[in-house]
Parts: sequence; structure tokens; C-alpha cells
Amino acid sequence: MNLKIFLFFLFAPFGFAQTPVHQVDICVYGGTSSGVIAACTAAKLGKSVLLIEPGRHLGGLSSGGLGQTDIGNKYAITGLARDFYRRIGKHYGRLEQWTFEPHVAEQIFTDYIREAKVPVLFSHRIVSAKKQNGLIQEIVLENSTKPTSATNQTVRARQFIDCSYEGDLMARAGVSYTVGREANNRYGETYNGVQLLDKHQFPDNIDPYRIPGNPESGLLWGISDKPLQPNGSGDASVQAYNFRLCLTDSVPNRIPITRPARYDSTRYELLLRQIQKRTPAKLDWELMHIQPMPHRKTDINNCGGFSTDMIGANYDYPDGDYETRRKIIGAHEDYTKGLLYFIGNDPRVPEHLRREMRQWGYPKDEYTDNGNFSHQLYIREARRMAGAYVMTQANCEGRETVPDAVGMAAYTMDSHNCQRLVVNGMVKNEGDVQVGGFGPYTIAYRALTRKENECGNLL
Repeated sequence: MNLKIFLFFLFAPFGFAQTPVHQVDICVYGGTSSGVIAACTAAKLGKSVLLIEPGRHLGGLSSGGLGQTDIGNKYAITGLARDFYRRIGKHYGRLEQWTFEPHVAEQIFTDYIREAKVPVLFSHRIVSAKKQNGLIQEIVLENSTKPTSATNQTVRARQFIDCSYEGDLMARAGVSYTVGREANNRYGETYNGVQLLDKHQFPDNIDPYRIPGNPESGLLWGISDKPLQPNGSGDASVQAYNFRLCLTDSVPNRIPITRPARYDSTRYELLLRQIQKRTPAKLDWELMHIQPMPHRKTDINNCGGFSTDMIGANYDYPDGDYETRRKIIGAHEDYTKGLLYFIGNDPRVPEHLRREMRQWGYPKDEYTDNGNFSHQLYIREARRMAGAYVMTQANCEGRETVPDAVGMAAYTMDSHNCQRLVVNGMVKNEGDVQVGGFGPYTIAYRALTRKENECGNLL
């Protein structure tokens, strides 16, 4: 091997020659877990590959805080997904493991990339796609941190794969998609659209107004004045996003949760009213779900009526430009850090909750380049491709099977709340669906492919 080429791969395994145009067989957009696996698989099949990641990290949410895997039925998980959990297990001295620290997950994704010798272009995001005769010819990228046309790069490929959470390549390639909730009658479903159910819900009789009983005083922060629509009707709302929080109670590794710069205690008045309805209120399983991770860390998720989900604050995210998204992500970070500080320090919060919350802090050994806070917002959904086949409730429940299965799913129908409304004079969350009771089901290859007449070389 040429010495210069050898040194390139030895010292810069993630680099890619800084030339204006990159020419490869396969371009993978998005360094999420799916993006890493797609890129590595293609490389091992002998294809030239470029993986593009708009941020600075590999693994998406798997390295961004979601360490408590929602397994469902683990026997449905095979292939390289199973290999990932076997590698996690090896790190912790076991055959396989389904819970893990963020930095461990990122290291394993990094190992995949090194082994397959896949070049990664970090901190670059798509600005345009050029098509000809129904095929993507090239895409143009800008620097994510310092966007300027002077540093734009072009990627040409025979095949493109969009592994981003947002579907940004897909959208710029002119592929059909939807945002929000279809009505039940669109696909003959019963759990789509508006759903006023009892999961992650407020107790009855919580007053929504700033001055209880006085509508003229206005609504508390986070409550919409929109009326509740009929059950099953569609709309453009999107299920809530949040950060999956990695905290620790290990004193040597703990950074205290301090007052955030843009802290606003009025955002959490509704939480106080929820706490007052439950005596004694509990931190775990009422205000948040604290899931234990190795080395005294957590994966904290939303739980209850008022928690880490920032309901109704993400509608503009899926189709938003990069600046709009940056502001939405920042608002979610402010809300989340403020929530943790509020619970631990506001004198109106019961002392036992404050004391328990103050046991936790940000881990010194996680997210070291991002202030020890997750770099990945939980984009539960954004754009959804209206492809050659659309998976629906009938597939989940086993009433409809597919002849072109390429994988399996094994979890409940699980969608988080979309709205916080006033219903019969009380504050209520709307949109949370958690329905199970069915076995693993197959996923159609056509669900990963666009309509044939839209774009012939995009997955």
C-alpha cells in the first residue's frame, strides 16, 4: 500500500479528502445507528461509501442517552442489531446486554466504522439535491457549524440512503411524505389521530388557569387554547420530543444541577398542581421514569402528566429550516435543565422530592464536548415517507402480513402526547397511545422504498 494512503487511514479514519466533489458508490446521510450499520454493511460488500453526519457524534439517540433499550421481544432482534448488543455485553463482561452508557455506545459505533474503513464527513448537512431522469445525481453540503457557500462540498453517488431522523435528503429529493397524524379513516385504523386516553395523563380537576377558576387570567404555560377535536381526526401536530437524560448519583463523577441561564420558574407551575394532587408524590414513575444504567447512571424518560416531554413545542421542527430547528432544540434544553433545577430547588416542591432530585447530577465522563448534556434531542418522529408501502396498525396487530419482509418489530404501538388542552375545565394531555398484546411482526422492504416514479436511487 502507498505510504501516504496507509498513513491517511492510520491517523484519520474518519476523514475524507477535502476536495470539492466526492464520488462514491453509496452515500449514506445521517450517522444514526441505522446510518452507521448501512454504511458499514455497504463497505463490507465492496462498495465505496461516504457517511455524512450533520453533528459531531455517531449513533444518534443510541449514543445520545437512550441506554434502556425498548426491547419488546428480544428474540426478534437478529443480525447486526444483535451483534451490537453482543458487543455491549462484551464491554460489560457478559454475553449480551441491553442497557449501556452513552459513551460506550458511541465507542462501539466508532469501532464499526473503523473496522469497515468507512470515511465519515462530520459537521456537514444537506442544502440541495440535483435530480435528472428521476435519479439523484448529486447533493450539496454545507458546514453545519459555519455555513458558508465558500466551503460547500458536493457528493455524487449511484445510490443514496437517508438515515436521518428528519428525512432531509428524502425531502430535497422530492419524495412524498407526511407530517403529523392521519385520520383513522385514512388507513382504516382506530389508534391514529386525536386520542384522549389515560396514559401519562393529569389527575382530574387540575385547574388550567393562572389564577385558579379565572379564565380571564390566562392559561398556565404550556397549555394550548385549541379545542379538543373528535377522536380519530387527523391534524398536523407531532408527538412530543424530549432529552433522554443521563444523570449520576456517584459523588466523585457528579456535576451539580445548577440554575440554567434562561431559567423561568413559571413554566413549571402546572407541575406543582400535579404534585399537590398526589400525596406523597414520588419522583420516579410520577414526575419522570428513572431507569438505572451501569456505573450508577440513568436513562431518564418522560413519565406522568408533566415531565420531560415538552408537549406542543415541536410542530415546526420536521419541515423547519436549520435555524428554526436550532431554536427548538435550544428551547427543549432550557426546559429540561430548568425542570431538573426546579424540582431540586424550588421551595414550593415538597422537601422529599427536592432532596431526592439533588442526589443526581450530570456525569463528568459523558458528553464531555457538550457541557455533559446530551447532544441528541429525541426526535420521536418527523417527516414520514409515503412510500411504496405504508406500515399501519393492521401490520402491528398481525391482521396484514407482507411478502417482502426484511426485518421484524417487537414493541407496542407507542406514541407520546401531542397536545395539552383544556377539557371540561381541566387540563388534559392528548395523543398518548400505548397498545400492545401482539407478537413480533414483519416489516416490508417496500416501506423503506419511495414510490417508483419519484426517485429511483434513494432508500
